[in-house]
Amino acid sequence: MNRQCDLLGLARSSWYYEPVAMGSEDVTLMNLIDAQYTDTPFYGSRKMVVSLRHLGYGVSRKRVQRLMRLMGIAGVCPGPNTSERRMEHAIYPYLLRGFMITRPNQIWSWDISVPQQAA
Repeated sequence: MNRQCDLLGLARSSWYYEPVAMGSEDVTLMNLIDAQYTDTPFYGSRKMVVSLRHLGYGVSRKRVQRLMRLMGIAGVCPGPNTSERRMEHAIYPYLLRGFMITRPNQIWSWDISVPQQAA
């Protein structure tokens, strides 16, 4: 058996592995997670653990993550490109362009409320 597993590129322990059916507690937890997710889709695994613990289920975050991954759900959160500029926002000129800084703390006295020509 050892040689056959080597030829297949398989670990011997995975050859003998038989999947175990999902327990009734996991099914109950998945139903509770689904109900909570329907009410609050912005809950991630951390908040979901707190919610389940309030109901009296002592679950770990890893277990909730695994069950949420099995169910194909994830907390709603901001996606990428959150720092891209909006076209409707004003663009202010850089007032220090061309300005020669000659002494310490000189820029602190610069007035940015009125656009000025750089010296």
